[in-house]
Amino acid sequence: MKAKAAAPKAKASAKPKVAAAPKAKATTKSAAAPKAAPKRAAAKAPAAKAAPKAKAATKADGAAKPATPRISRPRSKRREKLPPDRLELLVDAARKSLEDDKAENIVVLDVTGRADYTDRLIIATGQVERQLQAMAAHLDEALGKAGLHLRRDAIQASGDWVLIDAGDLVIHLFRPDARELYRLERMWGPESPVQTEQADAARG
Repeated sequence: MKAKAAAPKAKASAKPKVAAAPKAKATTKSAAAPKAAPKRAAAKAPAAKAAPKAKAATKADGAAKPATPRISRPRSKRREKLPPDRLELLVDAARKSLEDDKAENIVVLDVTGRADYTDRLIIATGQVERQLQAMAAHLDEALGKAGLHLRRDAIQASGDWVLIDAGDLVIHLFRPDARELYRLERMWGPESPVQTEQADAARG
């Protein structure tokens, strides 16, 4: 009777030993998993840090070299000239709109026969980008009321310069530094090299 009772006790004590093996394997797998994760994260880290450097370089380049708006219509396309009185009406509407927006140093240049893409240039200055945008929007409205509706791509803008292509009338809106940099008055105004040569030839 004593021998039979001892047998179940031996079996019961053996069961915990068998059950302990799976627990040891589970702890081994869970301990290995965290070690693999940092290795993958470390491999991806350099690529993630490289992207902001490229963006910063692009911004720096953009600040050093401001974008230059360009007239979108092809120069080879022959344009139909507006009658002189119609052109002057548009010039007056544009000038009044700029004066209402407190534009500074408004200049109107007659480039008929010297520029193949337009007959009148208007150049004006705004102090900040937000003012340039407002001036451009109000010019669009003023020219529309005068009967000239601009194309969708007629207004080209950067942070320092807005160009409005109204055909025989082209308007340049600058911030002060950009206006000084490009000096369109020097290129197309009365003191331009071409104008000076023509004036000297007329006198001679």
